[in-house]
Amino acid sequence: MKNIRNIAIIAHVDHGKTTLVDKMIHAAKVFKEHEVTGDLIMDNNDLERERGITILAKNVAINWKDHKINIIDTPGHADFGGEVERVLNMADGVLLLVDAFEGPMPQTRFVLQKALQMGKKPVVVINKVDKLNCNPDWAHEQVFDLMFALDATEEQLDFPVVFGSAKQGWMSHDWKNPSEDIHALLDDIIKYIPAPKVAEGTPQLLITSLDYSTFIGRIAIGRLTRGKLTSGQMCSLVKRDGSIQKQRIKSLYVFDGLAKKETKEVEAGDICAVVGVDGFEIGDTIADYENPEALQRIAIDEPTMGMLFTINDSPFFGQEGKFVTSRHVRERLEKELEKNLAMRLSETNNADSFMVFGRGVLHLAILIETMRREGYELQIGQPRVITKVVDGQKCEPIEELNIDVPETTSGKCIEMVTRRKGVMKSMEPKGDRFLLQFEIPSRGIIGLRSNMLTATQGEAIMTHRFIGYEPWKGDIPGRQDGSLIVMENGTAIAYSLDNLQDRGIFFIAPGEEVYEGQVIGENNRQGDLVINVTRTKKLTNHRASGSDDKASLPPPRKFTLEEALEYIQEDEYVEVTPKNIRLRKIYLKDFERKKAGKELVSA
Repeated sequence: MKNIRNIAIIAHVDHGKTTLVDKMIHAAKVFKEHEVTGDLIMDNNDLERERGITILAKNVAINWKDHKINIIDTPGHADFGGEVERVLNMADGVLLLVDAFEGPMPQTRFVLQKALQMGKKPVVVINKVDKLNCNPDWAHEQVFDLMFALDATEEQLDFPVVFGSAKQGWMSHDWKNPSEDIHALLDDIIKYIPAPKVAEGTPQLLITSLDYSTFIGRIAIGRLTRGKLTSGQMCSLVKRDGSIQKQRIKSLYVFDGLAKKETKEVEAGDICAVVGVDGFEIGDTIADYENPEALQRIAIDEPTMGMLFTINDSPFFGQEGKFVTSRHVRERLEKELEKNLAMRLSETNNADSFMVFGRGVLHLAILIETMRREGYELQIGQPRVITKVVDGQKCEPIEELNIDVPETTSGKCIEMVTRRKGVMKSMEPKGDRFLLQFEIPSRGIIGLRSNMLTATQGEAIMTHRFIGYEPWKGDIPGRQDGSLIVMENGTAIAYSLDNLQDRGIFFIAPGEEVYEGQVIGENNRQGDLVINVTRTKKLTNHRASGSDDKASLPPPRKFTLEEALEYIQEDEYVEVTPKNIRLRKIYLKDFERKKAGKELVSA
């Protein structure tokens, strides 16, 4: 086991983590030259490629100088902290990747804190030293200061540093002298990351990840902490409640490059995949058949936000999706719970609705987007934060918010955040930009990003991470303007839209099918307005001079899924189908909305 190294890669979003893993794979010659394509190998999920972020943690193994290096690529978003917390259990050290221009960022801090608390040894990589105006030495000092602030041990603070550019494919101990390859980094991993500590005793494997194959079913993935496993051996599965199930291991796999390779036995210290163990959950232990001993379960931070998931009951129900019933939605959400550790599911009074809790809007939006692409139709309610009562006082989740903005628009940003009960903690100049740091209730972040981008002409860079619960901060002003609501089912006519332009901004284009109660625009004023967009022009046999010109309409405003979820009011849903994202009122008929409004006032 002296020749095995298990490392997890930690980095902020877009600091080049996945690119670096790709270069390590190429350096170890996992591929033949003709198999190499331009795409990033590790981002193998469509959503990851489109957004340029890592969502799911992945395993890959490379061989370097008679050593096997198991690399775990971790997500950088705090919303996917559940992924991070479970995979760190498999690693003995971490590769901390930092941008030479930006230095350590909030999301880096989140994962690094977890790793240091678990006693992992870091190797620091200062990446992107080829960037204009970057300062690698400053970034190095910032990393040291951050680790010191996170209570790192003396040994952890004595970390090796490698400088380089993953994109250009080189790493060196001196950033002023670029090398030809990334061998310096691979050598440092073998030199500084400790070999797995192997305890004496019977086999123990904590299941920290799972895979699925249509041929062999569910596969348990984890690191064998002691003993050894052999193919065909009898074992015990120790469950969450302490119950023990006797099972047989059908086959074992170890990671080799990007694939899994079947093996007859696995020794302690290696990361492996076990086939044949049924009914397991992440956090269960595969142990000795006769003397089973459980390992400590994975501790996961609690969710901070919830959304109502319900079946689609709009007039366009079932036109695009394959899976539309509550049974389909329930089964899919229960399946997601198995691997998405930071997610929770609870029933509601209505059999067709479920409350789904997660780490943030992005965490749940990724789930909704994945379901949508799989052919599900559903409706989502407004995101709501989870409150707690601490010492008799109502408390809500608070987040640290960092905004990187141009100097000229920093005033607007500060005003926006403080209006949402944000408290400014620091303001640092960075060239012609400012780095603003706030503490803000999670409620205040919902809907902030789109407004912030509008106010800064798309220049603001926002990141946030959960800190803890604090007393309720009071009411936060929501969206001021009302909605434009469709009066009757039909097709949107350009003539009607043109006549109603002065009423507000539209979200639909002429020719789109609409239904009564659908939200198709934002009113210029407070309060909702019901409008008729299906009315055609009355034809006469008289020609009117000049008034028959073609309607000139600005392009409609289109929402991404996260924007739509953050935009809706309390009495609205986002209707999600495989091809469309629509906004609608919960009550489609006007008299139903008025009745519900009266009941709310009287209550």
